[in-house]
Amino acid sequence: MLVADVLAQAFVEDPVVRWIFRDEDAGRYFRVAARHEHCSPDAADLRVEGDRAVGAALWDPPSFRPSLIHRVLLVPALLTAMRPSAAGRGSIATRLMQQHRPKQPHWYLAQLGAIEPGRGHGSALLQYRLPSITGPAYLESSNVRNVPLYERHGFVVTGEMTLPDDGPTLWAMWRDG
Repeated sequence: MLVADVLAQAFVEDPVVRWIFRDEDAGRYFRVAARHEHCSPDAADLRVEGDRAVGAALWDPPSFRPSLIHRVLLVPALLTAMRPSAAGRGSIATRLMQQHRPKQPHWYLAQLGAIEPGRGHGSALLQYRLPSITGPAYLESSNVRNVPLYERHGFVVTGEMTLPDDGPTLWAMWRDG
């Protein structure tokens, strides 16, 4: 899946991905997440420059839940894709993010990444999707360098979450619809 491959490349140096996976290849996780977790029809965006994919985003529409088959397949697929230590850290990160996620319906930007940061691919992906959504949007930025990007597109920081064991910080960000 091309979207997952782009995201895996884009997140190679991401602080939260590095905290979860340490020296593991996180690519298998991104393929599982795109296939079974953030798998809403028509909510995956791919940015192409010339003949090369350079950015991607996965969105969950308001109140989205994967189908029963995807929910059943998700946990075994994650356990196959990740070592137990990474699965444990991933579970900790997921719980922390879910505790901070707003209760009201919203679009959730699960992942947005560009292979070559700083070239406008993230902005282009946001400019493509944001005008087409109705209602608010939410995300967790896993890298402080990306907070200004999201702020330029109307998101505001609503909180910070720090992972345990000297883990990195995530920034909760909200955008009114």
